[in-house]
Amino acid sequence: MSQLVLYELQGCPYCAKVKNKLAELDLEYESRMVPSAHAERTEVEAVSGQTGVPVLVDEEHGVEGMPESDDIVDYLEETYGSAA
Repeated sequence: MSQLVLYELQGCPYCAKVKNKLAELDLEYESRMVPSAHAERTEVEAVSGQTGVPVLVDEEHGVEGMPESDDIVDYLEETYGSAA
């Protein structure tokens, strides 16, 4: 099974969109909650170069920090959709 990690923020609608796609595709993932203050999001900044969420890491496929919910949803569909 792939090691997916999702950096997210409680109540974030963009994060919810990605989580819905993960659930739809029945993918297991590790959730990492980030602080609400952008200045405190050092971990997500280290993996993605920015402080926005959601950010997806997929080590199995060499994705080290993909931002933008639409891009993540498209990636998940393309990478895992046919296997579901």
